[in-house]
Amino acid sequence: MAKSATNHRLKIAENADVTVVNFLDKRILDEPTIQAIAEQLFSLVEQDGKRKLLLNFTNVEYMSSAALGKLINLHKKLQACSGRLAMCHVIPQIYEVFSITKLDKIFKIFPTEEAALESFN
Repeated sequence: MAKSATNHRLKIAENADVTVVNFLDKRILDEPTIQAIAEQLFSLVEQDGKRKLLLNFTNVEYMSSAALGKLINLHKKLQACSGRLAMCHVIPQIYEVFSITKLDKIFKIFPTEEAALESFN
């Protein structure tokens, strides 16, 4: 991993041409937290020009449905600029929400960071 930066809600690292994002919050529930995370994710695409994002959910235990909406928006932003989004280390409770809402069909979700990184090649 080359450079690594930590913002208040996300730890961001580069792995070749993929931007790996680790969430620092265990619970992504309240509106200010969700908004801060969304702004940071959107700015990676809009300001920094990142086109390949990997969201690593290792630390995340809970996530509200409002956060799902932000992830859908991020996916749309990336699609609009021919970018790609992948996720990894999603715990069963959160994966179940993706499954119930059919988002597991939209998002590419992998068991490990390595598998997710390979999907970008």
